[in-house]
Amino acid sequence: MAGVSRAVRERPTSPHTTIWRWHLTMATSILHRFTGIALYGGALIAAAWAVSLASGPEVYGAYKAVMGSILGKLVLFALTLAAFYHLGNGIRHLMWDTGHGLDVKTANATAVGVIAFAIAATLAVWVIAGMTGAF
Repeated sequence: MAGVSRAVRERPTSPHTTIWRWHLTMATSILHRFTGIALYGGALIAAAWAVSLASGPEVYGAYKAVMGSILGKLVLFALTLAAFYHLGNGIRHLMWDTGHGLDVKTANATAVGVIAFAIAATLAVWVIAGMTGAF
């Protein structure tokens, strides 16, 4: 096709938050990605725990002091919430992979269910931890 010139068209851009109307399933999808990223941070905190434990009592004591502080507990609470949310929403996605729950009504109901599960499970774990003296 020598000599034939083609008009170059711009590639279409993907719609973004200024075009789409926010809805619950959109927010839960974005939150699922954020919690996945947060869990990577949690894995680094767990690795730091193992390193501090292997580094001796002074280093481990410093690690415990940081994680036992208000900020440390807040981070651990957020990681607990992220873990339960990511678990619940991952199960929801597995259900979708089978072709179930894709209609708007069910998708919205399961989104609310996942959020409620994450909050309830997180509070239950932290209440039990407090009752057993884990703090």
